[in-house]
Amino acid sequence: MKAEPFAEGLAELIEEGKIGPKTEIKERARMLEKDFEWDNQEARKIWCFGPEQSGANILADRAKGVQFLNEIRDSCEAAFQWATKEAPLTNEHMRNMRFNILDVTLHADTIHRGGGQIIPTCRKCVYASELTAKPRLQEPVFLVEIQGPSTCIGGVYSCLNTRRGEVVSEESMGNRTSIKAYLPVAESFKFADHLRSMTSGEAFPQCVFDHWST
Repeated sequence: MKAEPFAEGLAELIEEGKIGPKTEIKERARMLEKDFEWDNQEARKIWCFGPEQSGANILADRAKGVQFLNEIRDSCEAAFQWATKEAPLTNEHMRNMRFNILDVTLHADTIHRGGGQIIPTCRKCVYASELTAKPRLQEPVFLVEIQGPSTCIGGVYSCLNTRRGEVVSEESMGNRTSIKAYLPVAESFKFADHLRSMTSGEAFPQCVFDHWST
């Protein structure tokens, strides 16, 4: 098995549900070929998405001439769901990765091709593939909208600067101002309390998840 990152934009389409397990196979293959330069035949041999059958990771069959491969497909998919839900670096979800099964050597006796043998083996293979593909951590980022009187803007900017905030836009409405900024989720704990202390309680934030940062 070998792991590789997605082309830019594919993970977002999967998370939005525009490409996924519910997409018709031929249509999905056509989209992957046209927009992301996948081989059409390989795109038709996607086994599953994960974690939880819908995440932004793909397990694909690129093996040639392997007998009894379909017998272990369910076990491989179960291992893939497990591995992508509990990744080795932080025990969190994987994202933005394609895992290609390149070759499989199976025991001749059916009794040794059961889930008890295949699932832990495939899970370790997924982990090894990820770790040898030079993985990176992705940081979740909020979009925070802060509203308050124009007189407290200095305090808002000071608060954002101390928490790695990145201002996206600023809009004035009479004597009030609305600021939108990106704020790392790790910096959001007790952010509202900090903001109120910096603005004498006049500014109020609202956070929603926006994207993953690399």
